[in-house]
Amino acid sequence: MDENEVVTSLAALAQPVRLKVFRALVVAGQGGMTPGVMAEGLKIPPNTLSFHLKELSHAGLVTQERVSRNIVYRAAYEHMNALLGYLTENCCRGSACAVEENTSSECC
Repeated sequence: MDENEVVTSLAALAQPVRLKVFRALVVAGQGGMTPGVMAEGLKIPPNTLSFHLKELSHAGLVTQERVSRNIVYRAAYEHMNALLGYLTENCCRGSACAVEENTSSECC
């Protein structure tokens, strides 16, 4: 992950609604959620949610897939793990610390 991708991802998450949406998608897991379910559960107007999902998608933090008549959004775990890896790459200057290295490609 390069520095520009990191900045774009962190900027997308630096907004309370987008952070809430992203965290809800992480909790939902690989099943993801439709915009309708998200809007209702998070109490976000659909047009506002659409804008925020576009920003998260542009940052690479969420994916979308058409399933029948619905669009299902999912957290992009590979991107999230790459972002976390970038942020902790030089953690504690190589000394043992509280952060454990995650060698798998999935977060959960």
